[in-house]
Amino acid sequence: MVMKYLDPKADLTFKKIFGNHPKRLISLLNALLPLSEEEQIHEIEYLPTELVPQLEGGKNTIVDVLCKDARGRKFCVEMQMEWSDAFQQRVLFNASKLYVSQAKKGGKYSELQPVYSLNLVNDIFAHDTPDFIHNYRIVHDKDSSKVIKGLHFTFIELPKFTPHSIADKRMMVLWLRFLTEINSNTKEIPSDLLNDPEIGKAVEELEISGFTDAELRAYDKFWDSVSVERTLLDDRYQKGMEKGMKQGREEGREEGREEGKHEANTETAQRLLAMGLPAEQVAKATQLPLEIIKNLSNS
Repeated sequence: MVMKYLDPKADLTFKKIFGNHPKRLISLLNALLPLSEEEQIHEIEYLPTELVPQLEGGKNTIVDVLCKDARGRKFCVEMQMEWSDAFQQRVLFNASKLYVSQAKKGGKYSELQPVYSLNLVNDIFAHDTPDFIHNYRIVHDKDSSKVIKGLHFTFIELPKFTPHSIADKRMMVLWLRFLTEINSNTKEIPSDLLNDPEIGKAVEELEISGFTDAELRAYDKFWDSVSVERTLLDDRYQKGMEKGMKQGREEGREEGREEGKHEANTETAQRLLAMGLPAEQVAKATQLPLEIIKNLSNS
């Protein structure tokens, strides 16, 4: 089968789709972020995606798409193929950096605008809940209505998404279907995706005919790197499981030795008590607590 479309989740395609199309990015942000009607985004300006000096890992310094709206609010968008605690910390670091970067000498803290971090994760990290959208704010530990405004985080687990779960939010469903249903095996695009103006244009940009040979090689290289990363993660997970099982066996053997030692000392204590030795001497001889010795003598 000849491939007709590329997967929008790849680094190359994601940036091509959202990195230079303001109306399309506005549609995505308004659909996926928890914004009220009054908070909807109407106009954006793209910003450089390099946020900080290079840190370990290289990509830790680069976000996929970064913009601000007419109010001065900043929006950071990431497409992440694999979940890790390091990614979560990177998200926190980047959003904090964006918030602090607004400060001007002699300015007022009240002038600082909120930062929204939207993170699309092609992996499952919250295994204890069927929820796939996770919104975070800084809230009071006993009263969630008390909020410190400034930083907003949204994490979306794409593999958990099913259209029927959020049927009341049409644009959210359409954008998540766009991100999860289209790949190299796609032959035809559903009409409801094509009928939306921005999603329809995004689909056109995924057609393989619109990419150069160099871009296609970069696309293939991206998926190769994803495959390698997954293999390494699986290896680390397997080794961690084996280490845990080994530690469990060793701890079990140690517990068995301790139980056996305790039983032997208890039997010795009972014999010494039967011989008429005081409880204090028996406790010293067997290294058992005096309370246990007294209980044995009363039994």
